[in-house]
Amino acid sequence: QVQLVESGGRLVQAGGSLRLSCAASGSTFSSHAMGWFRQAPGKEREFVTAISWSGDNTNYADSVKGRFTISRDNAKNTVYLQMTSLKPEDTAVYYCAASQYKYSSSSRISSYTYWGQGTQVTVSS
Repeated sequence: QVQLVESGGRLVQAGGSLRLSCAASGSTFSSHAMGWFRQAPGKEREFVTAISWSGDNTNYADSVKGRFTISRDNAKNTVYLQMTSLKPEDTAVYYCAASQYKYSSSSRISSYTYWGQGTQVTVSS
């Protein structure tokens, strides 16, 4: 079992930056690849980015490439999402997820077993 708690979401102006954190507990954090997903009102949950257990492999949705950066600190059992040049279309609830796989940075929702409760990011224009 892995428990995930996201934090850092808030209201920010377009063009601004924000860093989300996801703290994990209950299992060996480094055994899991980690991902960030988001869900806007009325839309399906979508992949944002993912990182392998070591941080060597990362994967980004085209919509966030060059603006968002995922990282992890295995000593602190935490994964981060640094978001820059935020746009109103980035507004969503952001979810952290732990994969059943260690080496993959998959974009598939089905690859992720554990989910956090989400944190709201709102980007005003």
